[in-house]
Amino acid sequence: MKTLADIRALDAADPLAGFRARFTLPDGVIYLDGNSLGALPVDVPARMEDVIRREWGEDLIRSWNTNDWINAPGRLGAKIARLIGAGDDEVIAGESTSVNIFKALCACIQLSPGRSIILSEAGNFPTDAYMMEGIAAFSGGRIRQSLVAREAIEDALTEDVAALLLTHTHYKSGQLHDMAALTRKAHAKGIPVIWDLSHSAGAMPVSLNAFEADFAVGCGYKYLNGGPGAPAFLFAAKRHHDKIFPVLSGWLGHARPFAFDDGYEAAPGIDRFQCGTPGILGMAALEVGLDIMLEADMDDVRAKSQALGDLFIELVEARLDGFELRSPRNAAERGSQVSIAHPDGYAIMQALIARGVIGDFRAPDILRFGFTPLYVSHEDVWTAVDTLAGVMQSGEWRQERFSVRSAVT
Repeated sequence: MKTLADIRALDAADPLAGFRARFTLPDGVIYLDGNSLGALPVDVPARMEDVIRREWGEDLIRSWNTNDWINAPGRLGAKIARLIGAGDDEVIAGESTSVNIFKALCACIQLSPGRSIILSEAGNFPTDAYMMEGIAAFSGGRIRQSLVAREAIEDALTEDVAALLLTHTHYKSGQLHDMAALTRKAHAKGIPVIWDLSHSAGAMPVSLNAFEADFAVGCGYKYLNGGPGAPAFLFAAKRHHDKIFPVLSGWLGHARPFAFDDGYEAAPGIDRFQCGTPGILGMAALEVGLDIMLEADMDDVRAKSQALGDLFIELVEARLDGFELRSPRNAAERGSQVSIAHPDGYAIMQALIARGVIGDFRAPDILRFGFTPLYVSHEDVWTAVDTLAGVMQSGEWRQERFSVRSAVT
């Protein structure tokens, strides 16, 4: 097992170490939940104050032009595109992940006339499955939802399938799908593919266009560090733009919004996937996080992510009994998180948080630890496992207060 001296040597050689100072991290806290909510970038408060006091307070409605509010969805989309292997004109920022999943599913249905099944993995993140269920219900039987076991996905790729929706990095286990292989196999059956990148974008290199993905979605508040409720994003491959009439045909997706026509005419390109007015405050915060991400080498990010996860697994297995690894042991098959299971996982996580190590819990028994390479160090991982060992040895997690379930786990 690595010693603390070994681990400090890794931090001393870390090419990403300088990014830690770009984030606000409370003293005495080790934050391993950036896969749920990224840490606050240091520059966000000043940027938000400028937007509020000057752009909104002084420039008022003129800011749509003078401060380029109107182009924020496309400008941020182009920045996100560079992180996910897309063209600058193929990504739009705005709305929520759920809304963008709805848009992408409806687009796939349009591209697949006569097909009736929208397919995903059982145990996928709930919003993905719920949006599918809502579309199926609204269709009056025309569209059917199908959720199959992970190992059955390939066999379920039939010529009745109108869309395949998969999450690249599983939210519970962190297990990765083979994006290239599954996209290729779906396309062989004429099935367009949507990739949910919520736990991948900003945590690892992604190559949507290299793998000929059709659509992708993701949120801005995890590894992109855009803040709570940050705008999401939608990728639509350029080859599909002119084939889609947006089901959510909102005002800003019109070709000429300020002509105020009664009828809808879809805007050219990715702009047709805009819907409602963008939330400028959220866009401003997200852009700060994106600009930081764009300074980092994504290969370095991925290498450190894998190293942090490997170190966590090594230390847990060397020091703790009673936990089961629920993430792939092979780092190449794992996103930027490690999940371990224990029958009393909820109470243990609350006791750990009380000691200043913040991870999260996913029912029924998973303690989930996210490793954001820009601000998590190797020594943080050492201290986190040492603290977890202390929680278990003391038995403090058995205190009744740690078993009281909060609304958010």
